Amino acid sequence: MGRNKRIQPTRLAEKLKSIREKHNLTGEQLIEKLNCPQFSLHRASVSEYEKGRREPPSLILLAYARLAEIPLENLVDDDLNLPH
Repeated sequence: MGRNKRIQPTRLAEKLKSIREKHNLTGEQLIEKLNCPQFSLHRASVSEYEKGRREPPSLILLAYARLAEIPLENLVDDDLNLPH
């Protein structure tokens, strides 16, 4: 792995928040729906992801995409919008 910081999608945080809000979920409910027992996911982590302060691991991003029933590409590609 390189030492340079990975370039993060600029719209990822807004998309993650949009998915949670579209499904009318609290942070705790979202964690349940994402069903990622291999991660110690907390409500504070969800908040950090939605504020763009932290980027979720790729498997959590995949869980978000599956919850939203969208390709993972829609989350990480800033040129693509989430479906309505």
